This record gives sequence, C-alpha cells and structure tokens, in this order.
Amino acid sequence: MGVLLDDVEVDGRPGMSVLAVDGVIRRVASRADLRETVAGDVRVVDGRGGALLPGLHDHHVHLFALAARARSVWCGPPDVGSEADLLDTLGKAAAADGGGGWLRAAGWDDTVAAWPDRDALDAAVPRRPVRLQHRSGAAWVLNTAGLDAVGLGGDSAEVGVLPSGVETDTAGRPTGRFFDLDDWLRERIGGEIPSLRDASRELAARGVTGVTDATAHNGPAELAAFAAAVEAGDLLQRVTAMTEAAEVSPVPGVVLGPVKIVLAEAALPASAVLAGRIREVHEAGRAVAVHAASRVTVLLALAGLADAGPRAGDRIEHASVAPPEAVSELARLGVTVVTQPHFVRENGDRYLATVDPEDQAWLYRLGAFRDAGVPLAAGSDAPFGSTDPWVAMAAAVDRRTERGRVIGSEEALTPEQALGLFTSPASQPGGAPRRIAVGEVADLCLLDRPWADAREALQAVAVQATLVGDRLVAP
Repeated sequence: MGVLLDDVEVDGRPGMSVLAVDGVIRRVASRADLRETVAGDVRVVDGRGGALLPGLHDHHVHLFALAARARSVWCGPPDVGSEADLLDTLGKAAAADGGGGWLRAAGWDDTVAAWPDRDALDAAVPRRPVRLQHRSGAAWVLNTAGLDAVGLGGDSAEVGVLPSGVETDTAGRPTGRFFDLDDWLRERIGGEIPSLRDASRELAARGVTGVTDATAHNGPAELAAFAAAVEAGDLLQRVTAMTEAAEVSPVPGVVLGPVKIVLAEAALPASAVLAGRIREVHEAGRAVAVHAASRVTVLLALAGLADAGPRAGDRIEHASVAPPEAVSELARLGVTVVTQPHFVRENGDRYLATVDPEDQAWLYRLGAFRDAGVPLAAGSDAPFGSTDPWVAMAAAVDRRTERGRVIGSEEALTPEQALGLFTSPASQPGGAPRRIAVGEVADLCLLDRPWADAREALQAVAVQATLVGDRLVAP
C-alpha cells in the first residue's frame, strides 16, 4: 500500500503531490498530474497546502530516561521553586500514590534553592524510599529509606567503604547525595525497562522520524530492548544507538552509532588516557561521541581527538562553552558538534546568573561553527531538555531566554539553517539536509502551514502528519 500526500508544498512549490510506495518516494509532481495517474491501493492524505519536509532526526536523546520521566514526579521549575515547594510536592505525591515502592522524582534545580539532603527528604516522605534526580541527570539524592534500600542507610561504621561519588558529612555518614553513579544505583534499585510507546508517539507528533539515543551506558540489554520495542510497534522512529563498549553485536532494527565517552568534571582523565581510549574505539572500527559541556571538557576532548587522530563520524556532544580556539580546532579536525540550541531558551536566564561572564559569549554557539565549516546538528537531550524541535529551532533563530534576554545574537541562524540542524542524516549529522526527491526514503513531516508562514513563527508550528517509510505514525 502506498501513500499519496496531496496538495502539499515542496521546496516552496505549492500544489504538489508526493507518492510513497514501499517506504520510498516514487513520484513528485503537480497534484493534477499525479492524481490522474495514481491507481491501486493508495492512501490519500490531504495536505491542505502545508509544507512537506524531510522527517526530523533528534540527534541526541535518552529514550528510556524520557520514558521514565513520565512516571516521575516533576520537581523542577516552574512548578517547584523552593525547597518548601519540593517537600510539599513529594509529600503530596507519596500520599496520593499510596504505594510502598520507590517514589521517583526529577527536575530539581539547585539554583532555586540548595540541594536537599536525606534528612530534608525524610521530613516529607519518612518511610517510603525516594530518589530525586537533578535537572542535569548526573546526580541524585535519596532519603534514608532509599539509602536503606541500596545498603547505605547505616552510620559510617556500618556502610564501610563507599563508592566514589557518594557524598558524606563530617562524620562519614552519607548525606543521600550521589554524583555520576547511575550504573551503581541501577544495579541496586533494579526495575523494569519502561515502555517507549508514549515517548515515541510524543516525538512522532512533532515530526520526528528518527532518533539517536546518546545514553552512555547502552549495552546489549538496551539494544535488545530497542529492537523489541521496534518489533512491537512501540518505537516508531528509526533508531541509532550509541553504546558504552566498542565491541557490541548489532541487533536487527537498530543501527550502531558512535561509542559514548563522558567527560565528568569531577573525575577528568589525563589527555593521554583519553586519547588512548579514542584509539581503542577507532581500532574497533567505531567513531566516538565525547560528552563535553564546559570549556575545560571541550578543550580536553579536542586535545584527546587531536592526539588520537580523528575518524569520520567523531563528534562532540553539547560543546556548551566553545571559545574561539575550540571552534578553530574543531574545524581543523573535522569533528562534528551536536548541540542543544533550546537550552538558551530553557536555561539561559540561569546561565546569565551563574556562568562565568567570560564564558557567556561562547554559550551554545551556532553561527561561529557554521562560519568555520564545523558540521553542526542538534538534539533535544530529552528528558533533560524539551522534546519539541520547533522550539529548539526558534531558539536557534532568536537566541532569546524565557525572560526575553538575548545570548550571543551573532550566533543566530536563519530558519532554514535551524531546520537543517534536524534534517541531516543519522549517519552524518551536520551533513547536507535530506531532500524530498524520487528515490529518497519516505521519512516525511507535513506541517499545518506553508514554509513562508512557518519560518516566521517556528515555535507555533503544528505537524499535520508524520510518515516513517509509508507508515503514517502521526496523528
């Protein structure tokens, strides 16, 4: 069965129709010419003059964390703006749920109030285990019942030697705060892998036809879960997945992406050690994706890549602070940047209050990368950012924070360049945008308006239909 997208705009040409059969675009012609010649089992979608675009690809997302957030109590701005709000929210959630298992909460922003500790959480939820995730995803705080559940609820003599990343008070007692210990906590908490059904449909409704999962701990179990979700129809997008190890067997329905290397501020490797790891990955035939957010980590990542020698497909995730010397080195090495322009919108006011003024000019750069010839693509980093690519595009164009302040006006992109951040191939982020042409894969996104209207208000765009191959996956 094919799909005929009738009365659509293609590359600025109104009154067009596009025929997709067996997942491939077979014809692109004026609607009068095409409708007269199409026969057989074809589903017709009335485009009502909307722009037909290549389907969007989210080049950096965390699918299972996104699904888990839907089962979490939201404890971030604007709903929760103080520690009193936090404790009230947790207490009400625990009472409403009525269960005795883990209460998972997410989104805590330590710029609205200091991090709570185990005792503060105990005041809100004294008997049920609670784990509260920081907005960055890199830290957690557990109450005493939660510490008991992972074997750290006693005093310093009882818990013994603690893993690095567990904060303690002056007496050696765990405060409940954990940093960069997701794997350790996951082993002790357990739990089922969450369904991706709702998260996938949320993405599809926004025109997203492909995703690159950038989770650092992806391994055989996660790849198998992605494959199972694709097979079951719960995961609608085409999936590329990063992994932690270089030697991983591929699974049907999932494309292996780069190997993820996380540079954590609290435990940075020596440049030579990082270069050695990059060489190992390259020798295994894989590219690397280096998580580097701060100025220090971006420069360290570049030093490691320069020492090891770059490979096609190597990329830096975030590059949140990129001084001029980093931009020129990225261009010299030919390394791709996958960034998150919407963080200027979502977090910009906090950045202006907390980021070193010297670094504020280099925040989430876009124009400088393009001008230097650095391949540039974007991802949501969801659930740590919004899943809405249209909001990200709008932020790339206007560079405005939620309060309307502008960060780096010279980094602004045109609407067409912003769209291109999400339309390059999964295998070549930052490459030439995919096109609507005969022979191309029919991963498509149909807007509710012509492009001339959409480009003037990207954040207001609605998606009429999303196709992955010849499957209509939204609405």
